[in-house]
Amino acid sequence: MSSPELDDRARVDSLLDAQTKAERLFDEVERRGMIRAGIGERALSDDIRDLAAEMFGVTRHWHKRIVRAGENTLETFRANPPDRIIADDDILFLDFGPIFEEWEADFGRTFVLGDDELKRRLADDLPRIWDAGRAYFRAHPEITGAELFDHVVELSEQAGWHFGGEIAGHLVGEFPHEKISGDEIESYVAPGSSGPMRRLDPSGRVCHWILEVHLVEPDRRFGGFYEELLDLP
Repeated sequence: MSSPELDDRARVDSLLDAQTKAERLFDEVERRGMIRAGIGERALSDDIRDLAAEMFGVTRHWHKRIVRAGENTLETFRANPPDRIIADDDILFLDFGPIFEEWEADFGRTFVLGDDELKRRLADDLPRIWDAGRAYFRAHPEITGAELFDHVVELSEQAGWHFGGEIAGHLVGEFPHEKISGDEIESYVAPGSSGPMRRLDPSGRVCHWILEVHLVEPDRRFGGFYEELLDLP
């Protein structure tokens, strides 16, 4: 019988492998010039779905595939804004959750078409704020989801943006986190999540987390999004 340490090492390897494949998928989307003016959000989402199947044999995504452009970048995950045609000077983000061999990836990135300096600054600030959020997580061993959420909001405001999300992350693993009961706030980086993030789940396995940052321009004209594994590697 394998030890918990060996089991978790296998889980870590699987989660990192899933994220690496998601990153390769997004790189290929960009390399092929798939993000372009004149295509609709839904059509681009379908094209990326087909590319994931071509590259990795992906047939399932554990949450809805999100392509948001322009004013739709202000919307949170649960919203379903009307399909929008991507414009020449748009900012847009992708948020995909492909399943690679039964393991979740959850990966989000923002792209800017054109030369708008404010949109490019927001896109550049996303990974910087994400990195600062991870650094804070690493520096505070007993941190709760609520504390990390508050800190990411503070980082966003210090940079001149609003934080646009209802949460700033969630558990990730070999099951879709959307199946978690909505009242299990401890599964999220969110207000009211008062338990330590570094803990074991009910099955005795180490909890692993996604950190997500959703920035919104102060006049609410556009936003951007960035997410990936928080506690790994």
